[in-house]
Amino acid sequence: MLTPATHTDAPTDGRMVVNCVAYRNDGQRIGDVSIDAISDVLKEPDTFVWVGLHEPDTALLLKLQEEFDLHDLAIEDAQGAAHQRTKIESYGNSLFMVVQTAQLDGGHIAFGETHIFLGERYLVTVRHGASLSYAPARRSCEHSPELLALGPSYGLYSVLDFIVDNLLPIVRDFREELQELEQDIFADSFNRDTVRRLYDMQRDLMTLRLAVSPLQDVISQLVRLHPLLIPDELRAYFRDVHDHATRVNDAINAMREMLNAAISVNLSLVTFGQNEVMKKLAGWAAMLAAPTLLISWYGMNFANMPELHESWGYPLMIVLVLCVVGGIYVGLKRAKWL
Repeated sequence: MLTPATHTDAPTDGRMVVNCVAYRNDGQRIGDVSIDAISDVLKEPDTFVWVGLHEPDTALLLKLQEEFDLHDLAIEDAQGAAHQRTKIESYGNSLFMVVQTAQLDGGHIAFGETHIFLGERYLVTVRHGASLSYAPARRSCEHSPELLALGPSYGLYSVLDFIVDNLLPIVRDFREELQELEQDIFADSFNRDTVRRLYDMQRDLMTLRLAVSPLQDVISQLVRLHPLLIPDELRAYFRDVHDHATRVNDAINAMREMLNAAISVNLSLVTFGQNEVMKKLAGWAAMLAAPTLLISWYGMNFANMPELHESWGYPLMIVLVLCVVGGIYVGLKRAKWL
């Protein structure tokens, strides 16, 4: 029987190998093992291994491929900068999954990926980019050995549940920020920074939606298929993760509609404010045009203009100009242009 002391070699690279732990089939932790010792652990009939990696290099992935007999195409997808779509692939008696992860970073969403290898006796998670450590998911499993005794698939459930549950707070934070921006949205003046921030939020949520929507299909497959890797006792747990993913997707869609409405309202209010200014300018221009027209009339200095020779001609012109301007002003006031 294996003991923790049997495999206590330090990991090959502490930065890339976050965890490499062996468990018995009863859910009890055996202890940390080195990458090189994985094959020795798997020789024991009632054990399985859970490996957690962070941005591993090619040599480490090839070593894992040797230890677990992983498929070449799955290893190829897990290499490099990791720009894979969310998906699930079946390779014989193992599964390979790509799941998008997200974190808030300075008000913007930073995206990453987690590649997951699942077999009857192993679970390997490979994190790239923005992603939280799965140590809390591992601790949760170890606190429930009766469920971990169902195999590595329970660890897979914990990881997926951890990923999905960390997406909803991002949408919640965006909703709170939108509430804070409402004062700027309904302001009379145009604020370019507000519109730019609304657009950035909408773009981030669109990318997040593209990550969450296919995840629902991945989890749905885990609920319905792969009986050799997903025991019936765990299908209810994966259905719960699917429900959480659906709720996150619905929240994203609702938030995007709110952002669209906020952008439309902001632009409409700005346009309305500009129209009000133009109406006032047009009204004042009309009041200035009337006296300009009358005065320019008499600026032509025709000889046969009898009122020019009368003493009341000048006062009459002043009264006429005031009446015309006053009439225009009253009319514009009633029309609410001024």
